[in-house]
Amino acid sequence: MENKREVCSPFIPRRNPLRKTSAEIVREARQSLRVQSTHRPFTPSDGQRHLFGRNSIRVERDNRPPSAFSLHSQNFDAPDSRPGSGIRLSPLGHKPKFPVLCNAEDPLKAFPKPPSAPAEGRKGQTRARARLLKAASVSTLSPVEGHKEVRERLNSAAGQKPVSAKQLSSEAHATVHHGPLKPDPRRAASESTIAQSSVDSEGRPTDCRVEQETGRGYGEKATSTDKDPDSLVWNDSIVPLLQQLESEAAGVSEGSVDRLCDLCDRLHGALAEADMLGRRCKRRSGILRALFRLIDLNSVQLNLHVAKLCLALCVSENNLLNICKLVFQISRSENNDIFFQRNSIIDLLLDVLSREEVSSSGEALLYCVGTLKFLSGNSVLLRLLLEKNCIGVTQKLLQKLCAVEDTLLTISGHILVQLTATLRNLADHPDSRPLFVSFSILSLLCTVLRQHCEDQDICTNISRIFSKLSSYSECRLALAQTPDCYQLFLELLSKHHQKQDLVVRLLFTLGNLAAKSDEPRQQLFQCDGCVDTLIQLYRHYQQREAPVQKDGLSRRGAPARAASAQEAEDVLVKLVRLLANMCIHPTVGPSLAADAACVQLLMETLELRSAQESEELLVNVAATINNLSFYKEERSLISRDGVPIAKLMLKLMLSSSPEAMLEATRVYGNLSQAKNVRDFMMQNKVHLFMVALLDSKSTDVCFSACGVLINLAVDPPSRACLSQEGAAAKLVDCLRDLGPGDWQLAGRVCQALWNLTGSGSGDVLDPRDRDSLLDVLVVYADEEEAVKWIESEDARGQHKACWETHFLPVAQKLMKLLQTADSIP
Repeated sequence: MENKREVCSPFIPRRNPLRKTSAEIVREARQSLRVQSTHRPFTPSDGQRHLFGRNSIRVERDNRPPSAFSLHSQNFDAPDSRPGSGIRLSPLGHKPKFPVLCNAEDPLKAFPKPPSAPAEGRKGQTRARARLLKAASVSTLSPVEGHKEVRERLNSAAGQKPVSAKQLSSEAHATVHHGPLKPDPRRAASESTIAQSSVDSEGRPTDCRVEQETGRGYGEKATSTDKDPDSLVWNDSIVPLLQQLESEAAGVSEGSVDRLCDLCDRLHGALAEADMLGRRCKRRSGILRALFRLIDLNSVQLNLHVAKLCLALCVSENNLLNICKLVFQISRSENNDIFFQRNSIIDLLLDVLSREEVSSSGEALLYCVGTLKFLSGNSVLLRLLLEKNCIGVTQKLLQKLCAVEDTLLTISGHILVQLTATLRNLADHPDSRPLFVSFSILSLLCTVLRQHCEDQDICTNISRIFSKLSSYSECRLALAQTPDCYQLFLELLSKHHQKQDLVVRLLFTLGNLAAKSDEPRQQLFQCDGCVDTLIQLYRHYQQREAPVQKDGLSRRGAPARAASAQEAEDVLVKLVRLLANMCIHPTVGPSLAADAACVQLLMETLELRSAQESEELLVNVAATINNLSFYKEERSLISRDGVPIAKLMLKLMLSSSPEAMLEATRVYGNLSQAKNVRDFMMQNKVHLFMVALLDSKSTDVCFSACGVLINLAVDPPSRACLSQEGAAAKLVDCLRDLGPGDWQLAGRVCQALWNLTGSGSGDVLDPRDRDSLLDVLVVYADEEEAVKWIESEDARGQHKACWETHFLPVAQKLMKLLQTADSIP
C-alpha cells in the first residue's frame, strides 16, 4: 500500500537522508509565485516649449504668468546709484562738483525754502514733484538732458528763478524722508564755496558737469585727488570698455554683435578682476544703463551676454524679473541651446535660485526655473546642470517652497510646476540617481505632494519622477523608507482617479515597490482603504468607455474612443500587476484570494478582452490568478471556482500569444491539483496542449507543461490517454535536450515520467525509449559526468546543489524502476 501510494501521488517524497525542512519546502513552493514586470508609462515630449504645457490645468486660469512677452530697454527700471543696503559708505576723497546755476552774490538763494504748509496740504504737491523727479527712461533722455528738462519745467511752473540740479537733488531727498530739510550752517558754507567756484571769469554761472553714476557721464573720468585704487581701475579699465560699447552699439553692422559680445566678456573680466561685481561696485548704475540699451539690438547671443553681466552685478526687483524673463524667452527655442553651452550663465541662474526668496522674487524664480526646465531637455545641457550641482540647488529651493506662507501658495505652486518638470528631466540621467538619494529629494517631493495634493500639474510631474526612479533599487529603497508614502499614494489615487496619466504612474510606482520585498507589500496592504481604493479604480477603468450617440458612434469619434480605451487598459495593466505582486505576501495573498470583488473583476477582464488586442493585460490577469491559486485556504474563491477559471484559461491556450499560453499553463499547474479541474481538462483536450508544449525549446514552457502532466498522470484514465499521445517519448527528449542546462527541469521531467509509470512498471515506455532514458539517467546521475555540463567554474557549487536537490533523488528512484521493469520477462 505504501508503494502504491508513492506511485500515485503527484508529489514525489524524498528518501535520501538529507530531508528538506518545512521552511525549505515552503520556500521552494513559493517560487511558483511570480513577480510581474511591465513597461514604464510613455510620456510624449512636448513639441514646443511653454511655461505650462497644453494639458496643464493652469491654461484656463487668468492669473498664470505668460509664456510669451516682449522686452525692451524701457521695461527696465533706472538703476539705483546707491550701493546695496547694509554696505557702509566710505567718505569721499574729494569735493564733488554739481551741475548748478549759482548766484554769485547769494548762493543760498538758489535753494528753495522748506514749505510751511502741513503734510496733508503738501500731499498732492509731493506726489507731483515725485513724478517730476522720477528718473528718465534709459531709452529717451540722457541724465544731463533729463535734469535740464525737469529744471525748465519746474522754473516755468513755479515762476521762480532758475532752479539748479543741486536744488532738485535736495528737494527729492526731502520728499523721500517726508519732511523738509533743516538748514545746516556747515552745509551752507560748503555750498557757498561750490557756488562761487561755478562762476566763470565774466561772472556768469557755469554748468559744472561731472561723472554721473546713473547717467551717460560714465565716460567722464573720476576726479579723485588722491590715488584711489577704485578710481584708477575705473578710469583705466572700465570707462574705455563702456565707451567702446556705446560706440559699437551706435552703428550696428555685420560683425558688430560679435564685437559687442567680446566687449561684454572683457567688461565682465575687468569687473571681476577689480572685485567690482555684485552690488559692491559704486558705479554699477552707469554700467547697467549701458547694458540695458543693448537689449534693443534684439540679438540672442548679445542678450545672453548682457543678462550674464546683469546677473553678475546682482540686479534686483523689477530688473531681476526682466532679466530672468529675457533669458527665459531665449531658452524657449531649441536653436538657442548652443549659446547656453558657450555661456556660463547657468551658474548665475543657479545662484539666483539659491539667493532669492519666494516672498520678494517669486516671479523671477518662476522664469528662472522655467529656463532650467527647457535647458534640461537638452542632453548636453542636462549633463552640465548635473555637474553644476543643480540637484543640490533644487533641494534648497524645495525646502523654501515647502516653508512658504499660505499667501504665497499660488506663486510657489507655479514655481513647483517648473521645478518638478526639471527634476523629471534630470531623473533620466544615470548619474542623477545617487544625487536624488543623497539630497533626500524623494522625501521632499512627498512633502510637496502632501501640501499641493489638489494641484494636478504638480502631482503629475512628481508621479513621473517616481515612475522613472522607482525602477532602480537605490531609489526604490529610499522611496520605500519615506514615512507614509503608501498612504499618500492611495489618497492621491482616490482624489484624482479621473486623471489617467497621474493614476497610471502612481500604480506603476507602487507595483515597483511591491516587486522586490515583502515589507512594502505588507505596508501597502495595511494602509487604510487600500483594497477598497484599488477595487474602485479597477471597476472604474474596467467600465470606462467613450460616450456613445444613439446611432452607436462615439461623440468624440473613433480615434478619440480608441485613445480613451487604450488609456483605460494601460491603467488596468499597471493595477493588475500591482495586485499580482502584492499577493506574493503570505498574508495579502489569502485575503485577496477570498475577496469576491477582486476575483470577479479578474474573471470579467478575461471574459471581455481578447488576447490579440489586450495581450499584456490578460497575461497580467493570468499571472495574478496563478499567484492567488497558490493559496489553498478553504475561503479561497480561486479554489472554489476552479472550473470556471479553467474555462477562461482555455481561451488563452487557443490564442496565438506565447506569453498568454505560458501563463495559462502555469494556472493549470495549480488548478489541476483538484479532481474536477483535471476532469474538465481531459474532457476539453487540454492535455494535448501540454504534450505539444514539450516540443518547445523554452525551459519555462517545458517546466510548466511538466507540472500539469504530473497532476494529470495521477488519474489512471488520464495516464492511458497521455501514453497514447506519446507524452513519455517527448519527456525523454526534453530530458536529453534541456536537462543538463536546468536541473530543476530535469527533476520535474523525472517526476512526470514517474507518475506516468503508475502501474509499477515501465510498460508505458517503448523499449527503445526506455533504454534511451536509462542511459541518460545513468550519465546524469554520475556526479563527475554531470559536472562536465557546468560551463562556469564559479557556478559549480550552486549547480551541484541544484543537481543534488531537484534531480538526483527522483532520478535514482526512476532508474531503479526501469531496471526492475527491464528484468521482467
